[in-house]
This record gives sequence, C-alpha cells and structure tokens, in this order.
Amino acid sequence: MNELFWVLMLVLNFIAIMIAFRLWGRTGLFIWIPVSVILANIQVTKTVVLFGLEATLGNIVYATSFLATDILSECFGKKDAAKAVGIGFFSLVVMTLFMNVALLFHPAASDFVQESMVTIFGLMPRIALGSLVAYLVSQLHDINAFDYWKRKKPEAKWLWLRNNASTMVSQLIDTLLFTVIAFYGVYGWDILWQIMVTTYLLKWLVSALDTPFMYLARRWHERGIIAN
Repeated sequence: MNELFWVLMLVLNFIAIMIAFRLWGRTGLFIWIPVSVILANIQVTKTVVLFGLEATLGNIVYATSFLATDILSECFGKKDAAKAVGIGFFSLVVMTLFMNVALLFHPAASDFVQESMVTIFGLMPRIALGSLVAYLVSQLHDINAFDYWKRKKPEAKWLWLRNNASTMVSQLIDTLLFTVIAFYGVYGWDILWQIMVTTYLLKWLVSALDTPFMYLARRWHERGIIAN
C-alpha cells in the first residue's frame, strides 16, 4: 500500500510544480523551492517501508527542488537557478530558528501539540544542519553541472542528458551528506545503509521520471505562454 501512496505523492508533486510554473513562471518556481525544502525536512522525520526496505519520506518533494532549479537553468539561466537555491537556504534557516524558538514557550494546560512538536522539531537542528550542508553542496553542483552540459550540448534533444547527468550525481552527493549528518548515531548502520540506498534510488527514479516535464516546461517557455 505504501508503494501506491508513493506513486500518488509523485504525481501530485509533478502536477503542483507544473501548475506553479504555468501560472506564475519563474516566480512559481521561486515559490516552489521553499515549499519543497520545508515539506521535505518535516516529512523526512518519518520512516516507512517501501519495496521491502526502510526509507524516509520527503524524497519526492525534495527531489522536485532539483527539477525546479533545472527548469530555471534551462529557461532563464544559471543566475536565476542560484537565486532559487538562496531562497531555499534562507527558508530552511528561518523555519528551523522560528520553530525552535516556538518550542521554548511553556504550553498551557489545555495544549495538546507540544509533545508532538518537540518530537518533530526537536530533531530539526541536526536535520536542518544536514539538509543545509547537503542542499548547498548538491544544488551548487547541480547548477554548475547543468550549465556545463548546457554549454556542451545546447540542443533541445540533449535536454535529457543535462537534466539527468547533473541531477543524479547531485542527489548522490546530497544523500550521502544528509544521511550521515542527520542520522548517524540515531539509527544503526544496518538501518542507515538502507536509508542511504533507498533514498538515492527513489530520488534517482524521480529524476528519471521528471524528464518529460523538463521538455514540457521548455516548450511552454519557447511558445511564450509562461508569465515571466
């Protein structure tokens, strides 16, 4: 059943990011970046079993942040993609700071969410550190790798290469850095390796499946039907 929910999550994410791009152009992608980063860092605190292995949630929505920066690179250039990464970084820092200050407030006798908030956001500093390091390193690699392949193979027929060659390596970097920083000592190595493998494989699958949406985004942009 989890696998069906995973497919549903995948479809919903692709639909959401394409709606944002169609309605608001690059602004829609700038909006999607903090949405995906914040959702991913909340969802990642939950572990599930997918295809017989333990994995964390958040892989799909986080992987779509790479799709957003690749669309920005393809349609508007490297500068806009770097701007989106900066927005994502800022949003994660702000969320971590504000939610941890919120935990400092003493709850009222009628409160029923403090314990749950502590469970989720009490882990956030370490998860956020891992995410910030992994996010910056992997996204900067992705932007530069995509730009490199775009200059080497600028033709539309090579868009699949630019998209996958940059993202799949970047997501490997992201997975290794994030998993070690966020979960080393929290889980044993038997679980940690499962999380690493499943996380990367699921991100790799999302990257492979998002290629048609890259072509669709480029077509919309070339036809002038995108807002900006």
